[in-house]
Amino acid sequence: MTTAIPIRAAGPRIPDAPPVRLPTRLRRLRRSPALRALVRETRLHPSMLVAPMFVCPGVEVRESIGAMPGVERLSPDLAAAEVAALAGLGVGGVLLFGLPVAKDALGTEASADDGVVQDAFRRIRALELPLVTIADTCLCEYTDHGHCGPIGPDGRVDNDAALARLASIAVSQARAGADVVAPSAMMDGQVAAIRAALDAAGFGDTAIMAYAAKHASAFYGPFREAAGSTPAFGDRRSYQMDPANGREAMREMQLDVTEGADMLLVKPGLPGLDLIAAARERFDLPIAAYQVSGEYAMIAAAAANGWIDRRAATLETVGAMVRAGAGIVITYAAADIARWLRDMA
Repeated sequence: MTTAIPIRAAGPRIPDAPPVRLPTRLRRLRRSPALRALVRETRLHPSMLVAPMFVCPGVEVRESIGAMPGVERLSPDLAAAEVAALAGLGVGGVLLFGLPVAKDALGTEASADDGVVQDAFRRIRALELPLVTIADTCLCEYTDHGHCGPIGPDGRVDNDAALARLASIAVSQARAGADVVAPSAMMDGQVAAIRAALDAAGFGDTAIMAYAAKHASAFYGPFREAAGSTPAFGDRRSYQMDPANGREAMREMQLDVTEGADMLLVKPGLPGLDLIAAARERFDLPIAAYQVSGEYAMIAAAAANGWIDRRAATLETVGAMVRAGAGIVITYAAADIARWLRDMA
């Protein structure tokens, strides 16, 4: 006859251990979800999020973007409706990028009063929504060569000619209703040129979010598909920053502050956490981080393959940018994050 051996549901008995007196036990504050929430140092809120949006010509146009699941190109009418939905979720702002009807060497449609972005801004302004409207002030989506300024006789981007175009674009965007213009061309002197033009045109209250530290990153590929802005020749390394340079990034930020920037942006966000932290330590201006298209697409692709949890990974990466010092995060997941935060409340 055999005797059954009882099975302990709690597992094997842990041997008695000698008493240990620790002055601090950090695990005490991790015991429960309520405790962890109470002592959480970095908190996200929908009002600190900005949703990028791609505006295309037409009416009732909605086009999927292959490399960015869940992100679409929208015509101005649908863009305005989407912005209203974002406002309903408590999202703090939108950042509009435009796809023109036609492109030319000077990116003429970027500053046209009847351009797609200008149309969208007027529609959004008419809705009187409680969020901030931000305009991407650049030329790469509008030029037939895909660069961020006119091309000079030497075949390179003409920095000073670009300043005049950027200033004109900013005034047009402000006139259409943009609360903030965000020059992303990385041209020397762009903030000063835009500030002078806005003031002269009577838009002294229009703020400038400077793409102060924008690196020539490998993470922009999906955006170029979305905006149709891949350069026809060469690349943008002669004006966007070398990703290896941190001290130069701080010089860029200081120059933009001196030229009149109201906010500073670090792009891309996750590879630039050290710059976000350094900017927060050095400058008193609001600091923004951009979770760019490649960062968004990587999380989406890994989640689609079952390798990571999309919600957890998104909240963790955006939370890291806020922990580093960003008070504003531009992310294509803004609507989803706002819903998640609402559900978690």
